Amino acid sequence: MAALAALRADASPLTGKHPTHVFRPLSEMLSRWAADGIDTTPFHVGVENATRRYAGYGLAKILPLDRVLVGCDSSRTGAFGGFHHPDQGYRHFQMMAVITMYGPMERRNPERPTLALLDLLRAYAHDCLHYGSRRRYVEVAGVPVRTQYGINYRRTCGQSYSAADQRGSRHTRNIGIVMEGACDKEARSTTRQTAQRFGVTEPSDVFGSLAFRDVTGTLTEGDADRAAGLSGSDEQTRYTAALTGYENGINRRYARFLEEFAPGEESECHTRLLGAIISGDVTALGSWLDERHGPGTFAGLFRTPGYFNPGLTA
Repeated sequence: MAALAALRADASPLTGKHPTHVFRPLSEMLSRWAADGIDTTPFHVGVENATRRYAGYGLAKILPLDRVLVGCDSSRTGAFGGFHHPDQGYRHFQMMAVITMYGPMERRNPERPTLALLDLLRAYAHDCLHYGSRRRYVEVAGVPVRTQYGINYRRTCGQSYSAADQRGSRHTRNIGIVMEGACDKEARSTTRQTAQRFGVTEPSDVFGSLAFRDVTGTLTEGDADRAAGLSGSDEQTRYTAALTGYENGINRRYARFLEEFAPGEESECHTRLLGAIISGDVTALGSWLDERHGPGTFAGLFRTPGYFNPGLTA
């Protein structure tokens, strides 16, 4: 506990990866934007909605706003931020999230405030679920080692419960991908409902349209081709490539997983998955899957032979 407390008191290992950005707590950033005339109401209403939904999955406390650092005012020419900016997100050892303001970052306020607020809501709602996922640590040679995260497990030797998917696979048998997909599906659902409630419509330009569809979970198969054909700065090009990679590698694989193992019951399976991720107890989810696919479905889907026999490969 002392080692974890020390890690959680120091954010510099996270912000130090972005020496050109200025990071401020999310609460402060929202106050600054509001003082400059930006209506932050959609973000706050979205968070209230997410809090109610997450309580239904067993999450009693969401990620404190002061444990979220938002980067902007960058001194790097052409800096471009948002959900797909590299080296950001929730970090369990520090119990802190580092995210960036969507759009050009060489400024105090977002170029497109509405999109930036939706992107911020998606990122925060996503990281709240990571924050609330069940975790277990053990001490190994004086160092904390995480052995459980949600319904994913890792031996102290480093052996993960499930193997990585084969490169280019359209499907997934990796529990980490399933958990990430479940968290993002829920976060984007919250963002989509918020956009609808406040009458936010899709921008007419291609880049804005892609960003809107990304945060609201409405990307189509053809959007990857649109993203590949965009011209912009190097950072914008990298951003759209990361967006496409995340959509194909996480969200589409998770959607196909639900279609494979819960056809017609995708929403029910998603709900049970989130409940298991928060509680860390796979019993009810496992029984639900067993009723549909036979005994031992969860382990049969995800557990690599090497988990109990580190000398074996999946």
